[in-house]
Amino acid sequence: MIIDLTDTTSSEIASALLRARRNAGSPAMGMVGTIVVVVDEASHHDAMKAANEAGREHPSRVLVAILRPGRGAPGLDAEVRVGEGIPGEAVLLRLHGELAKVPESVITPLLLPDSPVIVWWPGGGPKVPADDPLGRLGRRRVTDAAATRRASVDFTARAEGYEPGDTDFAWTRLTPWRALLAAALDQYPTKVTGAEITSAKGNPSADLLAAWLQHRLGVAVEQKTSRGPGITAARLFTPSGPIALTRPDGAVATFSIPGAPDRPVALKRRTTSELLSEELRRLDPDDVYAQTLACMVERESMPADAKKVSAVNRHSVQTAVSKAAERTASVEGKAASPELSATVTKKTTAAKSTAKKTAAEKTTARKSPARKSAVKKTAAKKSAGKRVAGRS
Repeated sequence: MIIDLTDTTSSEIASALLRARRNAGSPAMGMVGTIVVVVDEASHHDAMKAANEAGREHPSRVLVAILRPGRGAPGLDAEVRVGEGIPGEAVLLRLHGELAKVPESVITPLLLPDSPVIVWWPGGGPKVPADDPLGRLGRRRVTDAAATRRASVDFTARAEGYEPGDTDFAWTRLTPWRALLAAALDQYPTKVTGAEITSAKGNPSADLLAAWLQHRLGVAVEQKTSRGPGITAARLFTPSGPIALTRPDGAVATFSIPGAPDRPVALKRRTTSELLSEELRRLDPDDVYAQTLACMVERESMPADAKKVSAVNRHSVQTAVSKAAERTASVEGKAASPELSATVTKKTTAAKSTAKKTAAEKTTARKSPARKSAVKKTAAKKSAGKRVAGRS
C-alpha cells in the first residue's frame, strides 16, 4: 500500500502509518528499530531498496529524508509504504526550504518509541557525524567514506570527533579480511616483521586495514596500488615466509600459509544491504574502530619511508628461510641415508686413529737415544760459537 501526502505534517504521516497497518490487517508489527536514511534525490531509490532488504533480517521503520534547502517556502511531502514486500514500514520524506535545515523537527515525532535509532548517510556523511542534527538522534551513526564526493575523507576530523556509535562502511567491509588474517595467526603463531596492503588507488578500506595491522602488530605496513577491485592482497611477513591473502577478482581469495598448501576462500565484495545488516546486528560502541582511527591519524603524520617495509628486512627474512630450509634438508638427508651415516662414522673413526698414531710416533722419536745425542751436539756447537764471539 502506498499513500501520497502533499504539504503535510509529521502528525498526518503518523496517522497514515496507523491506517495503513490497520488496512493491512496487522495493527501491531514487531519492528526492532528505526533506520533514518539521509540521501539526495538521485540515489534515494537504491538507499531505500538496501534498507528494505536489510529489514528482512531486522524489520524496522525506514525514514528516508531528502533534504532540499533553498529560498522557497518550507514544505513537507511524504510517501508512506506498507506491505508489498516491505518487511516493516517505509516513509519517503521530502523537506523543502527552511524546513530542510531542521530535519530533526520532522524526524523525531516519527521515531519508534523505546527502540534504537540508526542514522545512515549513503552519500558519505558529515565530517563529524555526532555533531549533525540527525546524528544526535542515532544510537548508531553509519557513514561511507568510499561514497563521498570529496577527494578523500578527513579521518582526522572523524577521529577527533568520534563518539561511541560511530562507524563507516569502509570499516565494515574489512570484517572478513580481519577475521581471516586473525585466524591465520591463530593457526600459525609466529612473529610478524612487516605487512603489505595492495588495493585500488584511494581505497579508504585499505587505509583502515593498514592502520589496524600497524596498531595490532606494531610493525611497519606498506601500501601499494593495483587495478582493484577494492583490496586485492594483504601480506604478513614472517621469518618462515609470508602469510598472504590475495583476491584479484573480487570474489574468491587465495589463502597462503608457510609450509601448507594454498586454499581458496570465498571473499566476495558484499552488497550495501549486507553491510547495513551487519551494522544492525551490533549497536554497542566499536572500540577497535576508534583505536584504528587514532592510528590512522598517526600514519598520516608519518614520513613515507616510515610506512614502508624495509627491503633489507625482507632480504634477511628470505635468507633466514633459505638457510633453515638447507639445514632441514641436510638433516633429513642424513636421517634418510643409513649407508651415508655409516660411511661418515667409519671415516671419522679412521681419522681419529691416524691422528693418535702420528702423535705417538712423534713422542717416541723425541725420547730415542739418537735424538737426545743430536740435541746435545747442537747445544755444544751453539755454546762454542758464543765463546768465540765473546773473545773477539
